Order: sequence, then C-alpha cells, then structure tokens
Amino acid sequence: MGSMETAKPHVVLVPYPSQGHVTPMMRLAKLLHSRGFYITFVNTEFNHRRLIRSKGPDSVKGLPDFKFETIPDGMPPSDEDATQEVPLLCDTTRKTCLLPFKALLSRLNSLHDAPPVTCIISDGVMSFAIRAAEDMGIPEVQFWTASACSFIGYLHYREFLKRGITPFKNDDYLTDGTLDTPIDWITGMKDIRLKDIPSFVRTTDPNDIMFDFLGEEAQNCLKAPAIIFNTFDEFEQEALQAVISKFNFPNIYTIGPLPLLGRHVPKSQAESLNSSLWKPDSKVFEWLDSRKPESVVYVNYGSVTTMTGTHFQEFAWGLANSKQPFLWIVRPDVVKGKSAMLPEELLEEIKDRGLLISWCAQDQVLEHPAVGSFLTHCGWNSMVETICAGVPVICWPFFADQQTNCHYSCMKWEIGMEIDHDVKRDNVAQLVREMMGGEKGKKMRMKAKEWKKIAQEATDVGGSSYVNFDKFIKEALHFQD
Repeated sequence: MGSMETAKPHVVLVPYPSQGHVTPMMRLAKLLHSRGFYITFVNTEFNHRRLIRSKGPDSVKGLPDFKFETIPDGMPPSDEDATQEVPLLCDTTRKTCLLPFKALLSRLNSLHDAPPVTCIISDGVMSFAIRAAEDMGIPEVQFWTASACSFIGYLHYREFLKRGITPFKNDDYLTDGTLDTPIDWITGMKDIRLKDIPSFVRTTDPNDIMFDFLGEEAQNCLKAPAIIFNTFDEFEQEALQAVISKFNFPNIYTIGPLPLLGRHVPKSQAESLNSSLWKPDSKVFEWLDSRKPESVVYVNYGSVTTMTGTHFQEFAWGLANSKQPFLWIVRPDVVKGKSAMLPEELLEEIKDRGLLISWCAQDQVLEHPAVGSFLTHCGWNSMVETICAGVPVICWPFFADQQTNCHYSCMKWEIGMEIDHDVKRDNVAQLVREMMGGEKGKKMRMKAKEWKKIAQEATDVGGSSYVNFDKFIKEALHFQD
C-alpha cells in the first residue's frame, strides 16, 4: 500500500443492528468515503451473515478503503431471517459490546495495510462507543438515527419517572383516555399528548428494559463530543433548539436528509455497496410504469413492525375496498407467529390493481411518479425518504419514535393522516380515498412537495445541511481535507 492509503483519516462506524439504523449509517459512510475517509463499517455477526445470505459474499467484501468488520451482539442464537427480539438485543449490546468493540479497534490499529483509527461514529443508542473512543483518545460522534423531536421525548423519560407518570399502575391507561392527556411541560414539543411521546413510556413495569435503555442512551448522547441528526433545520427547528438551550448541548449537526445530500457525491465505487438485509424485488418498477401519475398507494411497515392476523386482514380489505391501485410490501415475518395469508376472494378482488411483494428499494419507489401516497409505520428513514420524494403519508405508528413522527406529520408538517391503532377496513378505505382523491389529500400533497423543495435547498451547495456536513467533518472529526 502506498503512503496515500495510510495517511487517510480512518472512521469506524457502528450502527445499532437493525435495518432502520444500518441504512442511514451506510449512507453516511458512503458520503464520508467520497470525501476521502477510509471506512470500517461494523455490523454484528448476526447481520453480517444475513447480508451474505441476501446479497452473496461479495456484499461484504468491501473495497480497498471501505471494509466490513463484525462484533458479536451477545445474543443467544435466533431465527436467521427475521429481526431479532428488540429488548433483549438492546440489553445485550449495552452490556456486552464494549470489550469486543475495543478489541476490534486494537486489531484495526495493528493492521499494516490500513491507516490507524482517527475517529468513531456510533449509533445514538450504542453509547459504549463513547467510552471506547475516550480510552483511545480519539474524537467520537453519536449519530441519532431517529427524529430530533423523538430525541427530546427520550431525554424527558427521567422526568416521566420523577412525576410518577411512568410506570403506570395497570393496563387501564391504554383504554381509559389517559393517553390523550396533554403534556405541556416539554421544551421543544408543543401541543402534544401522552400518546405522542415515544412509546416506551407506556409500561407498567418499573424495570422496563426499553424505557430505561432509550431514556439512558439519549442522556448518554449528551456526554459525547457531538451529535449528528438526519434532518434539516426548518423541519425540526423547535426540537433542535431545545437540545441546545434546555440541555445546553450546542454541538449538534443537522446533515439531512442524507439521501439528498448524496446527490453531490461523485459516484464512487462505494455505490456498489448495499446495506439492505432483505432481497429487493425488481418487477415493481415495470408494474409502476404502467400506472397513472400519483395514483398508487405505496404500503410498507418497515423492517420491524409486526401485526396480528386480524389487523393484517383489515388492512388488506381496506386497501381492496378503496378501489385504488396499491403496492404492498409484505415481509415474510410481518404477521406475528404465522405467515401472512390472504383469502382467495380478496386476491381475486385486487388482482388487477394490487401488487404484493416482499421487499423493494423504497427510496426509488417513493420517487416514482405513479406513487401518490405512502401508508407507513412512520419510522424515521421512511419519513425522511417520503419528504425527499414529496409524498404525503397515511400513518399507522407501531412503536418507539413512530408515534411522535406520526403526530408531527399530522399536526405540524401537515402531510399526514392517522389510522386508528385498532385498524378497521372502513377507516382504511376512507382515509385512502380521502388522501388520493379528496381536498385534504390534495392539500397534503402540496405541502409534501413544499417540504421536498425546502429539503433540497438545505442539501444544495451552500444550504444549511450541506454547510453543516462540512463543519461536522472539520470540527467534530478534526479533518481538514
């Protein structure tokens, strides 16, 4: 290797091991690679094996200056092709990953054909990396891969404990209207109700892993030298301001939407690197090409959401009864405990206008002119991609930050309508028709296009996110190119 390779800054990126976290981390890695960084991308052994199964061994071969490494996640062996059990995974990563991660860093530093590690970018919920970087004396940045508004929600989890709101005495709060209680004491979150707070506050267990994990990981981010967000200033102004003023943490960089920031990247070899843990289906685009502009409802609940068989049927009949063409991504594991089966008469009813497949390249689907709305669980990558494409949303939030993102979509960003959690076919059909053909839908489509324009301006040369990305490289990663 020439001295050129070894002189490069070397960044190690550690995403939380689930698709919604790997995707933005990979986008960031490619951007940094295009700016001259040597990249080590750290997957867990479990996800590394999944990538090889879905994309073949070449998918993790990397490039001379873009390498894939692994650390164990500390989990017992589990089903190969589904997302692992989230609470257990959270608990084991925070308890077991620090030592294997430090061992990996030492090993990377002893390689002859790679430059020494100069900085670490870790997922906002993998804060063990802050410790590791401190021990090595190198800069570290936390990448909060969810929304900034949810970050503010998680930062107030301790306050929910203090005020005696969480844990709840029993499960009555789910049905007695408690969730509609207005919460007016959170800086940076206006007009919200208890149900709009990231969902792990909803527990009766004083030792709830997810409540503790996310509340504490968010607090830990404030111990890092800097935090980056996949968002743009105009979109989440109040929440971002609150991080700075209330938590006295000025070192935040908004560098999103990452898919749009990627427009300026010279197509490097890194384009060939793919981070999807599922195999996409390509016949989608032929099908979309045959549809009228803005006529298709795109339906995808992301990579983790599961639902009951009943809810699945209600969604299916609702989509069928709306009489709109739809493209529905049905993951093999989307229905809890059994395969997602639909009755013959339903398949007959939708055969000319519905396409069901198991996975797709979502960002490209949303950009397709035929797509008119997106029925989503409101995961942050989905929200970011739909804004990049200027497509409004029908929200069915599942957990974590999705309830918060749903509230903001409907109330603040004005691009969304919500489906009741206990989903009923008539409600689905009615919302789909309203979104695709009604006055409200028309307004939301215009609003979504406005946001798209603002997002493009933020990521254009000289725009806020574009400038912040440069600053983040210079200030937080201490790199002058």
